[in-house]
Amino acid sequence: MEKKTRRTGGQSKPEAAKTKTAVMDAPKPQVKKQAPVLKRTVQESTSKVYEALKNKGPAFMIMSRKISIYDKETDSIRTARYCPNENSIWMDEQNENSRTEPIIFRDGYLTVRAEQPNLRNFLELHPSNVSNGGNQFKVIDTKSDAESVVKKEFEVFDAISMIKNSDTNDLLSVALYFKVNIDRQMTEIKHDLLIIAKKKPAAFIQAFDDPIVKCKATVKQALDYQVIKSSKDSVRWYDSNGIIVSVPHGQDAIDIMSRFCLTEKGASVLASIQDELDRLA
Repeated sequence: MEKKTRRTGGQSKPEAAKTKTAVMDAPKPQVKKQAPVLKRTVQESTSKVYEALKNKGPAFMIMSRKISIYDKETDSIRTARYCPNENSIWMDEQNENSRTEPIIFRDGYLTVRAEQPNLRNFLELHPSNVSNGGNQFKVIDTKSDAESVVKKEFEVFDAISMIKNSDTNDLLSVALYFKVNIDRQMTEIKHDLLIIAKKKPAAFIQAFDDPIVKCKATVKQALDYQVIKSSKDSVRWYDSNGIIVSVPHGQDAIDIMSRFCLTEKGASVLASIQDELDRLA
């Protein structure tokens, strides 16, 4: 009787050796190295810029001599004046023959360099400085102003992105919340929303997560589909005429109804409205 040779799975030894060699010779995937961060040297500004608040003309001059100022270090009222050649602003520490010099803002601004510490000190303590209760000039905080501008611009960008990327129902809900007429073409509604987003970006973004916004849209839809109806003094069920909530004189029915629906007592009313709208859809 002929013996049957049992077939074994896998490759023969020469084939296995070839495969192993091919695997070993296969090129390894290149790992992309991350580029090093560009080196930079951040230099803090050594100058200070002051802005005139009331007089933006070609030249605005403030008082520079014999000004009474409270000195915290001595806990006393002292007389100050600005003399370019003196190290101190206090008159009792200056040469009596030193001359004062007018302090002039050009086109509404005055730049004080690092090598003018006496002028900087004089302006910092001057009673006309906003930081001291004055109303004629203030120091410009360029770092803080830049941070504020960048934050505002990013908020505007995010708000505009919400208009571009949100679905129609969410946009209509937000439009209704900001009292935008939604009975128009969608392009016109988006145009009005863009204006609001640029003026109030933070409030605009927050509106997309505000429960009152979606609730107002639901109430408006319920009025349009005759699930409920409103009058001068109340909101009622359309079919039964049963009163849901009273509306005080001069107040908006949709706003009152929406806020009621977000209360514990109004939660069941909101659920009934949503069920009816789902049935009509």
